[in-house]
Amino acid sequence: MKKVMICTALIVLCIAIATGLAYAGGQGGLNYGPYPALLVCAVIAFSVQWLAFIPAYVFQTEHYYDLIGSSTYVIIVLLALYLSSGLGQGLDDRALLLTALVVIWAARLGPFLFRRVKQAGKDGRFDLIKVSIPRFLLTWTLQGLWVFVTLVAALTAMTSQHREPLGIVAVFGALVWLLGFALEVVADAQKSAFNKQPENAGKFINIGLWRWSRHPNYFGEIVLWCGIALIAVPVLQGWQWLSLISPVFVIFLLTRVSGVPLLEKRSDEKWGGNADYERYKTETSVLIPLPPKRGV
Repeated sequence: MKKVMICTALIVLCIAIATGLAYAGGQGGLNYGPYPALLVCAVIAFSVQWLAFIPAYVFQTEHYYDLIGSSTYVIIVLLALYLSSGLGQGLDDRALLLTALVVIWAARLGPFLFRRVKQAGKDGRFDLIKVSIPRFLLTWTLQGLWVFVTLVAALTAMTSQHREPLGIVAVFGALVWLLGFALEVVADAQKSAFNKQPENAGKFINIGLWRWSRHPNYFGEIVLWCGIALIAVPVLQGWQWLSLISPVFVIFLLTRVSGVPLLEKRSDEKWGGNADYERYKTETSVLIPLPPKRGV
């Protein structure tokens, strides 16, 4: 009963956080009827997850979790583009640019993660979670929050009534996004190629970008969302500045919650005590790609 109450409280907290951000970012933004367009986006983000939870729990599968998450990014950003253009504002170059960048990122990452889980046969993170209705539902709810908060800077800019022509800040933001996207794609490709080699079975990757960072894909993820936030900055006003929590949220999530800490723990459990691995950890940056330390 205690676990049910905790999960319920956390679900309510997720909804409250998203609602607060939606109303804050909606100040000076477009409304859909009496509600901020941002709130509509938040409602859809959670609704998609809750609908997907039903068959996922019935069939006890997590295979489609990441794919649903990335698909929700596409759904929400296209919804925001539709709302912004259909509520008397017309199409906006900034909104089109943000939509294109988010769709490109999601269309690449979602299928990649889906294929990885299918090849592995399961995602070990869900072994104990998926058998519990409240914990599994909380996991899907957290994904809804993850989608909305990560996107909120872009969504706020897209649905804002204040518009500006694309300028140097947006161009710089797009270049930052491109750098981050390239780092993520290359890092994922290098790791996939490494793991496909039979001689590398049971080994950790320490080549390419992974020689300079133990988590270069996560660094790329952080950089590309900082680029998205930069593109949004020129049109933010008043309470809308709170939407810049987006890149901060991504950094916190990947460096303190489910990204780096989780994988570092798994790696330590698997290779801890191995001389080559311990030397790799000593010589290689945790996140930011840096030249390997020598002679440490």
